[in-house]
Amino acid sequence: MVNQDDIQQQSPGRFINPFTDFGFKKIFGEEPNKDLLIDFLNELLRPQNYAIKDLTYKKAEHSGASDIDRRVVFDLYCENEKGEKFIVEMQKTKQTYFKDRTLFYSTFPIQEQATRGEKWDYGLKAVFAVALLDFTFDDEVKDKPIVNRVQLIDKNTWKVFYDKLTYIFVQVPNFTKTIDELETHLDKWLYVLKHMEKFDRIPEKIKDKIFQKVFNLAEYHKLSKEERKAYEDSLKYYRDLKNSLDTAKDEGKKEGKKEGYKEAEDTYKPIVEKERTEKKELQRKSARELKAAGVPIDKIVEITGLSREEIEKL
Repeated sequence: MVNQDDIQQQSPGRFINPFTDFGFKKIFGEEPNKDLLIDFLNELLRPQNYAIKDLTYKKAEHSGASDIDRRVVFDLYCENEKGEKFIVEMQKTKQTYFKDRTLFYSTFPIQEQATRGEKWDYGLKAVFAVALLDFTFDDEVKDKPIVNRVQLIDKNTWKVFYDKLTYIFVQVPNFTKTIDELETHLDKWLYVLKHMEKFDRIPEKIKDKIFQKVFNLAEYHKLSKEERKAYEDSLKYYRDLKNSLDTAKDEGKKEGKKEGYKEAEDTYKPIVEKERTEKKELQRKSARELKAAGVPIDKIVEITGLSREEIEKL
């Protein structure tokens, strides 16, 4: 439970919701504030005795090897000082083929390393796929892990077979510590991400320098007029999507079905598609208004999440 002294229900709140598309990229996706992403990733990677010194944001949109191959757009795509690749995604809702999608996405930073036109020894840089989840894999599991670390293993020896491909899934709803139970820096990160939208002020126990920066960056009233509009559109999409899926799940349970999400899939899949279409229209509408106001295209890309090509065509 969250201390009510530190939280106040507001719409929008004093601080932005990090599980909205805008909020996630505002906190973790801006070059001047990449120290926040580095700090969060290093906490996740600490059990592997791994540390990132620097990150460079790379182009988020990737195409396949040919014109007919499917393209993907990462939330964030980065490279560290060693040339190792990091895909960082935020997922709001459960998807039927979520694991398949994650695996498919991880193939792009692998394929792009191939040296063309000359002999190549297949030496690859490590790839990390990190997903921050606002849902859980399996609600029926008694032992509810918060961070799942996945690598290829040899089932005969149970040793890691290949250590250059790592998947890290952070199931934020499984984090249930109260503010008085926080022990580690990662605990603080998870507490902040899960509850930040509801905070009325910065909790006394979370006044580390890095979190001071997070809260300063995430304060709604410090956003520009254009950013507020983009955030409000993003927040509306997030809340509508959550409400629609919760309704579908409850209806599935009322009908006596064992697995509300799975059995209600036929109901909520068109809802998700409808919400996705509406979100795209809101992004385009915001982009048109920003473009008409003379805002630079790079800034519009940052605010709306649309690609430069899409914005130029508007």
